[in-house]
Amino acid sequence: MSETSLKATVQHDLHDAMRARDKVRSGTLRMALTAITTEEVAGDEARELSDEEILKVLAKEAKKRKEASTAYRGAGRAELADTEDAELAILETYLPAQLDDAELDRIVAEAVASTGATGMPQMGLVMKAAQPVVAGRADGGRVAAAVRKALAGG
Repeated sequence: MSETSLKATVQHDLHDAMRARDKVRSGTLRMALTAITTEEVAGDEARELSDEEILKVLAKEAKKRKEASTAYRGAGRAELADTEDAELAILETYLPAQLDDAELDRIVAEAVASTGATGMPQMGLVMKAAQPVVAGRADGGRVAAAVRKALAGG
């Protein structure tokens, strides 16, 4: 199992990027592996992360790049935003394809129907039902917005 693990794939891709002298790709993958290792040694004892846990780490890193890019663009620093966007594109190759709005709305509608939620007080219940189905294919903020829209009757 560990031979084909996501971590092993990232490590292999890092070696390829280093051989190809691809500075952006190797730097991004090195950073991703550091984040994975940091997560492995966090807590009481070191452990091997599952592919699902590694995806969460990579999704968190991708979110950081997205937020940094937006902040840099807002500050008129396009060259820094471009660097963040390039790193984001590399990280996204390891993440599951993101859901489009229509698919996300459909999943949320099913979660609302299955929980019998009728209003905002049941938002947590709907989120809990929708998150496992979404499984990293949409940012939590997007899921929450879709749930709010569905519960508001929109």
